[in-house]
Amino acid sequence: MILQIADLLSAQQVADIHASLAAEPQAFSSGKATAGWYVKDIKHNDQAAGPAAAAAVEAAQKALLGHAVFKSAARPKEFVKLLVSRYKPGMAYGSHVDDALMNGRRTDMSFTLFLSDPSAYDGGELVIEENDGDSSIKLPAGHLVLYQTTSLHHVTEVTRGERIAIVGWVRSYIRSPEQRELLFELDQTITALRQTETPRAISDKVFKVRNSLTRMWAED
Repeated sequence: MILQIADLLSAQQVADIHASLAAEPQAFSSGKATAGWYVKDIKHNDQAAGPAAAAAVEAAQKALLGHAVFKSAARPKEFVKLLVSRYKPGMAYGSHVDDALMNGRRTDMSFTLFLSDPSAYDGGELVIEENDGDSSIKLPAGHLVLYQTTSLHHVTEVTRGERIAIVGWVRSYIRSPEQRELLFELDQTITALRQTETPRAISDKVFKVRNSLTRMWAED
């Protein structure tokens, strides 16, 4: 499942993050410092550490936990890791799969929260590689894409401007991607039923199935 969420952060929130990061230019350093041995030769970006980056990550976490669609799709038990990344001209990240464990915790879903408007840079697409074709994603600032951590993916070379984003990894209460997707579809069905004149007895049965499956599959 690849899911796009629009306007997770407002334009003002994005502007505030950019202003804070610009005030701490020394916060960025080579992303190779956190790269495993198998991606050190293909990871070419910067990552930020410091008060501005921490504030950006906190804003992202708060927005995600307050977003019903994200919670339905990811079933988040915890955020394993979030970081602020930057790509300048000549930077790219080759094809790879994210680590299954980070700091001893399982990663189930990955996300990219775009903080730079597409017109501000050339290149820099997130490409998720799938058997039936690649998905090339470049979203407006404040928009997010959520996908399975098992997916091969890469970031194309930035040739102009600067691409800033928050990337993160989620540990889900539901380990299986197929089960997560089924529960997400049930949630969507329940929402649709609530917007119609469907008898309560019918929607109650769908709600019961969703809760029973969650109880059966969840790892609390």
